[in-house]
Parts: sequence; C-alpha cells; structure tokens
Amino acid sequence: MKINSQSFYNTDSPFAHTFSIVARDSVTGEIGVAVQSHWFNVGAVVGWGEAGVGVVATQSFVNPSFGLRGLELLKQGKSPQEALDELIASDSGKDVRQLAILDVKGRTASYTGKNCIYAAGNIAMNNFSVQANLMLNDKVWPAMSEAFQKTTGPLAERMIAALEAGQNAGGDIRGRQSASIMTFKGESTGKPWDDKLIDLRVEDNPQPIAELKRLLMVQRAYEHMNNGDVATEKNDMKLAMDEYNTAMQMFPDNLEMKYWTAVTLANNNRVDESLPLFKEVFAKDKNWLTLTPRLPKSGLLTVSDKDLERILASP
Repeated sequence: MKINSQSFYNTDSPFAHTFSIVARDSVTGEIGVAVQSHWFNVGAVVGWGEAGVGVVATQSFVNPSFGLRGLELLKQGKSPQEALDELIASDSGKDVRQLAILDVKGRTASYTGKNCIYAAGNIAMNNFSVQANLMLNDKVWPAMSEAFQKTTGPLAERMIAALEAGQNAGGDIRGRQSASIMTFKGESTGKPWDDKLIDLRVEDNPQPIAELKRLLMVQRAYEHMNNGDVATEKNDMKLAMDEYNTAMQMFPDNLEMKYWTAVTLANNNRVDESLPLFKEVFAKDKNWLTLTPRLPKSGLLTVSDKDLERILASP
C-alpha cells in the first residue's frame, strides 16, 4: 500500500494504524505506553515518554513530531488537553490523526480524527486512555478500557492485559505484526538511564502480544536476579537466594541465571551448594566451563585454588 501523504503534512506520514494505551499507576506513579499493530516496528513511531513528564501515543497516519512536541508542551506546564489541542490545531492532517497524551498527574486527553479508518475511537479517563483505528469492530477500545480497570498488578502487566483484551475483541482488521511497551518513573531522578524502567519491542512476529508478554516475564526474572545481587552486596544471603530462586523458577531452562547463582554461592563460602548448579550448567554448555577459570582474574569468582579445582571438576 502506498498513499500520497503530502496532503497531510510536509513529510511522509508513517502508517501506524493500531491500538494503544497510555496509562499511569496511581500507587507507584509509574507511567507508560503500550501498542500493537499490523505494521513493522510500530514502537519506533507510536510511543513516546519521559519520567516526570508524561507519555504520548501518536498513531493512524502518524505525525511523529507529536511525540517530542507533546512532551515539551507538558514541560511548559500545559495540561494534556491543552497540549493536544495545540498540536491538533497546528496540523493540516488532523482529520487522519489519532493522538493520546497522559501526564504524571494522571490527566489524559485523546483525539480521533474524523477521517481515521473505521472502526476508530478512543476513551480518555483518569490515569489512562485507550485509542484504536482500523479495527475489525468498535468493541476493541471499550474492551481495552474494561480490562485495564479490572486488572491488578504492576502497570506493565495491566497495559499488556489491555492489549490482549483489544486483540480478543477483534483487534486490527489486517492482523498482527509488532508491539511495544515502555514504562517510566513518575518522578525524574535526573538520570534518564535509570528512569526508563521497561523498553521492550517485538518488531515482526505472528503473535506480538504473546511475545511481548514473554519478554516482560524475562525482564521480571532478571529483576529478581538484580535484586539478588543487591542483597548479596548487603550480605543478606537469605534474601539473595530467595530472589535467585524466584528467577530460576520463572525460567528453569535459563543457564545464565543458574550459573551466576552458583558463582554467588561459591563467593559466599557455599561452594558445596554451588557444585550441583555448576554441574548442570557445564553439562548443557561447555562454554560456561571454559569461562569459569577466567573469572578470578576479573575478581568475579573469589574462591581458593582448591575450590576452583572442585568447581571445574564438577562435570
């Protein structure tokens, strides 16, 4: 499909006919945006956000400038509705745009141009907005709204539940291809690298929401691994092992989680407990065995030479 979009605005408009959600967790203050579309790499153009500011979803015949411009207007003190009104008023292609903005207070505003392809619509409420265009039917965004309100748990899981509900209600009339999710801290720390909590994309997959959900679970497992590392640094080995075990239960076939758990045990004078894990990992992939004697030089494995020999002999 090729459409001359020059009449919409002065550069080609990316096609991101899609359904999305912008949302805020009223307890933690986290904010986020999630989207699915039958279009390659939808996350590159639809979702935008910044900790301490807000999130934006720009879609249909996308005006990608709405992302950064919308965030800048929020920084200037504009409400989401004021920011949206200013963006739409300045756009000659407004009739084919769809736009949603949410700020860190949970205020929302969303818009569906009159020429967005049916079925198209939006629902903006406190702490979330759902919007969709080129859908199979007009049940998609109401289903998303209901699912987000009824689902409990972390913000990212609730947003994915909303996407699942939209898909189950009919979804994009063309099918499925890509999806993405981003979440940010509600308050900025001044360290953007710490303030973006989740940034996951599925660029091309026949089941993008399912794959996005799987990736989120992987991230949660690694968060437990990171928590275990922090607990180890604080010499709280009980908490560390609880965190490591939780991660390994989530992904029992993940060798890396088992390997670094074994290393942590060995480094904390629990070599006997580490040996079964080392043995299992080495048996499945000899490269981990090759790696192990390199760790002492980097200070990552702090066992005696005798214990190192025991570890290397564990296969």
